[in-house]
Amino acid sequence: MKSGQTSMLAQPLRAPSPRRAVLLFGLFLLGAVVGVAGALVQAAWFPLGLLLALAGEIGLCLGGALAMRGRSGAVAPAGGWMVTVILLTTTRPEGDFVFASDGGSYVFLLGGMVAAVMCATLAPVRQPDDDGVRLGK
Repeated sequence: MKSGQTSMLAQPLRAPSPRRAVLLFGLFLLGAVVGVAGALVQAAWFPLGLLLALAGEIGLCLGGALAMRGRSGAVAPAGGWMVTVILLTTTRPEGDFVFASDGGSYVFLLGGMVAAVMCATLAPVRQPDDDGVRLGK
């Protein structure tokens, strides 16, 4: 590292630009929509519906990561998905519920959370632009 430069880890946090914040909020809302759609589809067409619901979440998380060029693009839809799905697991006083207590529902809940963590972990991250850094080589 050249003298006078600080490590990327030592730099202060910067607030995201308004455009980036709006895009992340949109990805959060899309994650919520995919969570509701997946909750309804996974039980309707059991084996294929479950795969379709999980593929939709994985596609949204990876697509968000690629579009935003960072992990925040994968975390935002995953957060929307998780909040929505957890809210859908509660029962109402009338006894209505979205998720049945069968194996497919548990696979959807746990598999979706594992897929979200995997997508956020494997998301492309920005590398420093300095020539003295060896990460990109």
